[in-house]
Amino acid sequence: MANNPANPLIVQSDYVVLVEVDSPRYLDVRDRLIRFAELVKSPEHIHTYRITPLSIWNACAAGVGTAEIVETLHEYSKYPVPDHIAVEIRDQASRYGRIKIIRDNRGLVLTTDDPTLAEEISRKKEVAAYLHTRLSPVDFLIDTASRGIVKQGLVKAGFPAEDIAGYVAGDALAVELRPRLRSGAEFTVRQYQREAASVFHSGGSNRGGSGVIVLPCGAGKTVVGITCMALVRATTLILTTSVTAVRQWIAELLDKTNLPESQVGEYSGVSKVVRPVTVSTYQIMTYSKDGRFPHLSLFDAHNWGLIVYDEVHLLPAPVFQITASLQARRRLGLTATLVREDGRESDVFALIGPKRVDVPWKEMESQGWIATALCTEIRLPLPEKLRMPYAIADKRDKFRIASENPAKLDTVEKLIARHVGEQIVIIGMYIQQLKKIAALLDAPILTGSTSQVKRDAVFADFRGGRIRALVVSKIANFAVDLPDASVAIQISGNFGSRQEEAQRLGRILRPKADGRQAHFYTVVSRDTCEQEFALKRQLFLCEQGYQYAIVDAEEVG
Repeated sequence: MANNPANPLIVQSDYVVLVEVDSPRYLDVRDRLIRFAELVKSPEHIHTYRITPLSIWNACAAGVGTAEIVETLHEYSKYPVPDHIAVEIRDQASRYGRIKIIRDNRGLVLTTDDPTLAEEISRKKEVAAYLHTRLSPVDFLIDTASRGIVKQGLVKAGFPAEDIAGYVAGDALAVELRPRLRSGAEFTVRQYQREAASVFHSGGSNRGGSGVIVLPCGAGKTVVGITCMALVRATTLILTTSVTAVRQWIAELLDKTNLPESQVGEYSGVSKVVRPVTVSTYQIMTYSKDGRFPHLSLFDAHNWGLIVYDEVHLLPAPVFQITASLQARRRLGLTATLVREDGRESDVFALIGPKRVDVPWKEMESQGWIATALCTEIRLPLPEKLRMPYAIADKRDKFRIASENPAKLDTVEKLIARHVGEQIVIIGMYIQQLKKIAALLDAPILTGSTSQVKRDAVFADFRGGRIRALVVSKIANFAVDLPDASVAIQISGNFGSRQEEAQRLGRILRPKADGRQAHFYTVVSRDTCEQEFALKRQLFLCEQGYQYAIVDAEEVG
C-alpha cells in the first residue's frame, strides 16, 4: 500500500490509531472506527484511539466483521498498516466464540472443538477451579452457579465464551404494546428501536437474550426495553438509578403497554411493592446492614424472565456479584455509553452480555430522532483574590476553588439572557454554588436532600412550561426525562467523568416540536485543573461526533 497523505489515520504498531480531525475524511472514518476501537484522548487536532481485545470482541458481537475492520484501517490510513495489526485483529476476533457454554443431557457444559485450547483453559487459574468434571478432551461440566464466574474468568484469560446455554422462561406475562397511548395519540415503535429489540431477542433463540444496547439519551431506550418485554412476555425486574427514574419507567409502562397498575410495582426506599413487573433502584439494592445486602433478595422474589439494567454503565459492585449467579435469566443492559469510571467494562461484557447494538449519536441526529446540539466551553479567569488560595491548595481543593469560581454567576446570567423563552437546566455538583445561582435567578433548586414529592412536582412544572429555569445537582444526571429542555449549562462536574458528560448532554437531546437546536454549555475556570478535567470530559462528545467550540467569557453576551 502506498502512502496517502490525504487520509486521516496513522495506524501504529502498538495498536494505537491517531486520527487527524481536520481531514475531510474524518467524519466518515470516525463513525466506522468507533465501532471497533476505544477513544483514549481528543485534543484539538489529533484524536487517539486504541484497538483492544474487548473492543474487537464487542465489535464481533455487534456484527462487525474482521474484514470490515481491516479494510477500514487500510482504506483510511496515511501509511501502510503494520502487518501484525491485521494478524492480531483476526486472532482476537477468532477467539470470540471458540469456547461455548451449552446445556444438554449432561448438564451445563463448557465446550470447544479444539483439544489444545481445552487443555490450555483447564490450566488457567481464573477458570480451572470451576471446571468440575472433564467429560471428554474438549468438554467440561460446570455448576450452574459458576456460569457467570467462569465467563468472567474466560474474558480475563483472553477467550470470551459464547453463552448459548439458554435461559429459564420465567413466569409468563402477556405484555403487549398499545397502538395508541392513553391520551389517544398514536404510538409507533421507531424502526431502530424495533430492530434493537429484535437483535436482543433473536427470535427467542439461545443466541439472544443477553447483551447491551447502546443508544443516545433521548433516543427512547425505555421504549426499547418495553419492546423487549413484549417479545419475552415474562415477569420482569427493572433496575434504574433513582426513584424519579422508577416512576418514569412505571408511567411509560402504563402508557405504552396493556399492563394494569395492579401488575406494576415500585420497590424503592419510598415503597416496596413486588409485582409481575417491578421497578427498583440500584441504591436500594446496595443498601447494606451488618455487612449484608437485605434487598438483593428481590432478585429471587419472583421467577423473573427478564432483568433490565437501565444505565448499565453505573451497575454497582454488589449487583455485579448477584448478576454472576443470574446467568440463566435474560439480561438487558441499556446505556448511552459503555464507558465506566471504574474500568469494569469487561464485567459488563461477561455478566450482562456483549454489545448487541450501537447507533452513533450523530446518525440519530441526522435522522431527526434526537435534537442537533452545539457544545460550547466557556473559559473565564479566576478572580485575583482566589489565585493565591488556588496556588497553595491541594489537588482536591484546587478543583473546588476552580469549580466554584464566583465569576461563573455572571456568565450564567448572560447565557440565560441569550436564551429568553427557552427551557434551561443549570447543573452542578456543589450545593452552595447552586443555591447562589438559584437565588440569583429566582429559580427552584433540586438536590439530593429534596423530597421525592417535591422533585416530582418541580419536574412536572418544568415539563409543563410553568418553570423556565431549573437548578439541579447531580441527581438530574441520570434517567430524568425533561423533553422540552433545550439549553443545559454545566457549571461544575465530577472531575473528568465521561459518563456524566454523556448524561448531562442527554438532558437536552429530545427533538423539539419546533426543530430548535439544543445548546450545551460548560463553564470552566481558565488555566486551572478544572480546564484539564474538562478536556477529559470532552472525550465522550468527540466519540459521538460533537466538537466543542471554546470561547472566552468576554465573548458571551
